[in-house]
Amino acid sequence: MIRVGIVGFGFMGRMHYRCWRAMPGVKVTAICEGNPKALEAAAGGNVAGAADAIDPGGVATFTEFDKFLASKSVDAISLTLPTFLHADFTARALDAGVHVLCEKPMALNVADCDRMIAAAKRSGKVLQIGHCIRFWPEYVKTRELVQRGEYGKVVGASFRRLGAMPTWDAANWFADEQRSGGMTLDLHIHDSDYVHHLFGLPRAVFATSDATRSHIVTSYLYDNGASIAAEGCWRMMSSFGFEMSFNIVLERATIVFDCTRTPAFRVCPKDGKPFTPDVLPGDGYTRQIEHFAKKVRGEKVEEVLTLEQSRESIRLVLAEKESAQRKEIVKL
Repeated sequence: MIRVGIVGFGFMGRMHYRCWRAMPGVKVTAICEGNPKALEAAAGGNVAGAADAIDPGGVATFTEFDKFLASKSVDAISLTLPTFLHADFTARALDAGVHVLCEKPMALNVADCDRMIAAAKRSGKVLQIGHCIRFWPEYVKTRELVQRGEYGKVVGASFRRLGAMPTWDAANWFADEQRSGGMTLDLHIHDSDYVHHLFGLPRAVFATSDATRSHIVTSYLYDNGASIAAEGCWRMMSSFGFEMSFNIVLERATIVFDCTRTPAFRVCPKDGKPFTPDVLPGDGYTRQIEHFAKKVRGEKVEEVLTLEQSRESIRLVLAEKESAQRKEIVKL
């Protein structure tokens, strides 16, 4: 039985709580949240699935992280605090002998990523970063189709992640780039990391953005000539809702995903009718937590995501921000 704690109980903490509660061989034993009213608040967020109803039975609650760790009530935690706290709280938990699933982004800068990697090596405990898109069933299937090569090489690809600025956090930390990293590190990194996962790290990037970097469009430059781009935005009107989507153009097919459409996922081959491939059950949040739990148990798993890759995705997004600011190509 893995005893799990949730550290930070906002929208993403509630999402992790829902996933952990549904998993066999796991018990949520503790929640650590500095705001005592957070457990009573309704879940916000831009996607469905975060838990609204909280069953406090058998779950200890803490408002101080040191007391939470000293209680020895957990074997592993989901760390779902604001980004600027990731490095310090991750290192403290690992040094206390606790496995950590830390929400993305890994940290605000590469130096803090290196501190986290060093703490994981020092402790011998599992550290995984919550890049859920690498585990999202449609994105997993798409990578399989691309790597299999049956539809030829990738000619081009575009990715979009669009919504209004998050307003569901009472402290409004999302709006403070010093705490959240802004839209690029909080939202757009999902697609930057998937580009990294699907195609490898680009040799350079060229990005344009508005003055506040709440809207960015990036071209990822590869030597094979494929045209790869991603758009991220926190400036959509609230009535717009939320969109995560992509179009991947191969020599003999187009792969399409758009969460606002039905069906959301299609393969459109050169010969034959469009079809929706079978995908794994569940969502990316559940599947990343299942992966983490297997690693905690010492089971052999496919290496979907390394700490070094998470670090490099931070470096990639920071290069995009630099490119947008300097209005020129930035090499990695």
